Amino acid sequence: MSSKITDGMGRPMLGAGLAQANCLGSAAPRAESGPRSPTPEELESLRGHSVRLENAAPEEIIAWAVEAYFPKLTMATAFGPEGCVILSMLAKIEPRVYVFNLDTGYQFPETLDLRERIAEKYGIVVDLQRPELSVEEYETRHGGPVYQTDPDRCCRDRKISVLHRVARNHFAWMSGIRRDQSAQRAGAPIVGWDKKFGLVKISPLANWNRNDVWKRILDEDIPYNVLHDRGYPSIGCWPCTRSVLCGEDERAGRWSGTAKTECGLHTAEDEK
Repeated sequence: MSSKITDGMGRPMLGAGLAQANCLGSAAPRAESGPRSPTPEELESLRGHSVRLENAAPEEIIAWAVEAYFPKLTMATAFGPEGCVILSMLAKIEPRVYVFNLDTGYQFPETLDLRERIAEKYGIVVDLQRPELSVEEYETRHGGPVYQTDPDRCCRDRKISVLHRVARNHFAWMSGIRRDQSAQRAGAPIVGWDKKFGLVKISPLANWNRNDVWKRILDEDIPYNVLHDRGYPSIGCWPCTRSVLCGEDERAGRWSGTAKTECGLHTAEDEK
């Protein structure tokens, strides 16, 4: 596969021969102390690519991401419907992309079972990235379940810090977010800069809706979490996820009864 990188108008970019290092070739190497910052030229290039890919099929977006960043491209998945669809596409485009799951220790057994079914069907073994402390060690250190007393901290410690660790070895990541999932995600670009993790962020399904996702799942017999058939449209950790009632928003079952709506991985203020 060619590694040619172009600007927002499709023209070859000077100095971009090392596409697998970064999209511009001139960006500074990642510092061990924290996420890297993009150059103004890189931001402009990413905006151009996002505009160009706005109406592209997800497969075309993924193929572009692979050409631009593999093997420094990764994907995080919680095994939601969107992630399963992207995995089915990756299996055809480039199954060697490193895919991981943030295994907090609180995942539903059904979620982990889906990991095995994905591997069996597509040959993609999703790596389980875990926090340094087990659930037992973590709760002992903090005097009980942190998800009850400080869910934001629980997400930071058991999700966000783990993704920071993975991010150090990559230059771009793909997510399965959709714009219609929530107000927080409504402005998500197809291609953008994630300043929280210092990575290019690609969202191939940003302009799809829920019906688009499920049509693809049913048409292609893509494995999905059986909890979706039991009233769980959005699935996270079991202590912080409930089934939703008829007419409720698809993410209403996440952190129900609190003002919290996101784990912190996908926040509008962190995306450019």
